[in-house]
Amino acid sequence: MKKKFYIVTAAVLAFCSLTTLAVSQIDRQTKDDLYSQIELYSYTLTTIQADYVDEMTPKDLIYGSLKGMLASLDPHSQFLTPEEYKELKTETEGKFGGLGIEISIRDGLLTIITPLEDTPAWRAGIKAGDRIVKIEGELTKDITLSDAVKKLRGKPGTEVKITVLREDEFKIMDFTIVREVIHIQDVKNTQILEDKIGYIRLAEFREDSAKAFREALDALTAQGADSLVLDLRNNPGGLLNVAIKITEEFLPQGKVIVSTKGRRLSQNTITHSTNTSHFIDWPMVVLINEGTASGSEILAGAVQDNKRAIVLGVKSFGKGSVQSVIPLPDGSGLRLTTSKYFTPSGRSIHGTGIEPDIVVDVEPPAEEEKENKDGKEREKKIEKIFEDVKMQETESPEKLKQTKEEAEIRQRLLSDKQVQGAISVLKGIRVYKKFSTQEAPAAASQPSGTAL
Repeated sequence: MKKKFYIVTAAVLAFCSLTTLAVSQIDRQTKDDLYSQIELYSYTLTTIQADYVDEMTPKDLIYGSLKGMLASLDPHSQFLTPEEYKELKTETEGKFGGLGIEISIRDGLLTIITPLEDTPAWRAGIKAGDRIVKIEGELTKDITLSDAVKKLRGKPGTEVKITVLREDEFKIMDFTIVREVIHIQDVKNTQILEDKIGYIRLAEFREDSAKAFREALDALTAQGADSLVLDLRNNPGGLLNVAIKITEEFLPQGKVIVSTKGRRLSQNTITHSTNTSHFIDWPMVVLINEGTASGSEILAGAVQDNKRAIVLGVKSFGKGSVQSVIPLPDGSGLRLTTSKYFTPSGRSIHGTGIEPDIVVDVEPPAEEEKENKDGKEREKKIEKIFEDVKMQETESPEKLKQTKEEAEIRQRLLSDKQVQGAISVLKGIRVYKKFSTQEAPAAASQPSGTAL
């Protein structure tokens, strides 16, 4: 028994030593309170080790208490075991197993920020804002993010059943989804929509996103684009430095992109564009929706406040808190909320989101309209697109298939109400610029003399 007591005490002392640096930055009264609580913590641990019905290892006790400690702060702060810390690093590399959803805790409920495009959740019909109320028949009330991730992830090819509440439709819905290894294509659907209006869909901010985005812009430039629709709908964010790097493509040096504010002075930062070479000055519309979150909200807020683009769609998710990932000596880590994001004009993103300049909602078509929709007009438009790209009879079957897929994607975009709105705005800007650069006609000369 004494040996166990010494083991736990040593673990507590090791834990206390980890707090020394942090404690050195706290005032005297707070230090005294903290040491008093650590004494209580130590006593509780040794009591559990001595008297609890089942034998517990010091590691299990410490890890369990750290999980509870971080979970009590906010939904985005968490203690990560070495395995969870490794998984988090894997996520930012753009390849992981699961359903293809970004989740958060909102109003105490497990909430889907967005389904990632072309993933099992997306294909199953999961929507941004859906509340997961059950996983495999178990209620998710009071579930932590890390526990939810463990339940939702699994071996590729296996099924998981979730029950969601879709509040805007007052529906409880069951989904059985087959897990897959998720491959994220962050920059996609780069193309000319019509009349030199370029389009880029940015799905997420990953390690290589900035390079891929620059290549997409270069491709549109080579095709003669002179304006841009940037689609950030259902973009849950990702790496902050990458989001800033992409934002710099549209803002000259010195323009504010985002600021952060925390408890300490060192957490208060202002990030300016460092773009000293060239930036894209095309007229631009940015599309957002309720699945636009975090880094994508920073981008949208930056171009909106700098009057660089018109933001169109519906209000974004509102995840504007900064999580710092802090490695710990044993391979575990902390994901800790350290500050909050603010747009260049000082608007808080967290909990409020970005309001679009032009609100364009998308109502799902009625089932009858889906069933009765005539496909002939759509086929004609697709054939016209084939003519536009000047297909040659000698092209390979693979090339023909790719071109047909691109044509179908383009037709879907041109039928998208929000994309249509963006095109109309850009055409309007073009007409306005044309009129504003024309000289006003000279006033008609008046005849001399007096009319009788």
